[in-house]
Amino acid sequence: MDALASYTGLEFAKWVLAPGKWAAWRVTSFWERYVYFVGVREENDSLRAKLEEATRELVLLREKAAEAERLAKILTIRPPLGWSRQGARVVSRRLGPNAALETVLLDKGVLDGLTVNTPVTGAEGVIGRVLRLSPSAATVLLITDPNSRIPVTSQKNRTQGILKGEGPNRPMAVQYVSLGASLEEGELLVTSGLEDIFPKGLPVARVTEVGRTGSSLFQTVYAEPLFSPRRLEEVALLAKNSEEQNGPAPGREAEETETDAFVAPAAQAPPTVVAPPTPPAAPGRTPAKAPRSPGPDTGRERKKPSGVGP
Repeated sequence: MDALASYTGLEFAKWVLAPGKWAAWRVTSFWERYVYFVGVREENDSLRAKLEEATRELVLLREKAAEAERLAKILTIRPPLGWSRQGARVVSRRLGPNAALETVLLDKGVLDGLTVNTPVTGAEGVIGRVLRLSPSAATVLLITDPNSRIPVTSQKNRTQGILKGEGPNRPMAVQYVSLGASLEEGELLVTSGLEDIFPKGLPVARVTEVGRTGSSLFQTVYAEPLFSPRRLEEVALLAKNSEEQNGPAPGREAEETETDAFVAPAAQAPPTVVAPPTPPAAPGRTPAKAPRSPGPDTGRERKKPSGVGP
């Protein structure tokens, strides 16, 4: 009986204690996994934040690298002799599809020495010219605008014409190219300098099509710009040096010659006074004596010597 009671008690203890132990193990395991997952989540959040920071830094560094590359291209632009260069940033572009002009806005103005018709160039070539000015901003008329006309010369065959803009996303026209002139597709067009706005020899566009239309006296020539208006971010502004713009002062050489030949009056010899000729005396009359030049005692009464009569 004692053995049976002992056996029964053990079984009862087993069935009573086992579920509690299992429940305690499950609770403990769940807690440990919860703590583990919390730590993993915090670590994931930390790694995710570091990854986002590294991504932002990488984007910033890539942007700076691209900007440095663009600025390096701008710095490679060597202004022609007698011209100076300064950089500017594009603030905004043509706003809206119904905008009147193909323009961009720069962050330089009158206070930076800009004037109307200041040439604007990029690393590829001519972009346009300054149209309007304010103290700290300038509007640039692009060469693709229909109001833009630039005298150009083909670099290889030296054929001249007028490059005219035709609007956005359209090829530009090269006008007044005679039928007998030589011009090839792919030939580079440069400024001729005839309008006295752009320096001579700046690249402007590249010929894309050469042909003839009907009975026209001129060839039909189209060209494409060397830059993309939508990708403009920095530009270079060209300005004539003051000496080249004003030129030498008129009469400066003559003035220098007169200065060299000029002798001070004090250094010159006093002029020689020639007495007028004495008129001939009339017959029977004694010629009058010439007046005596006043001596140092002029203006004082001279005393008669004693013993001399009147």
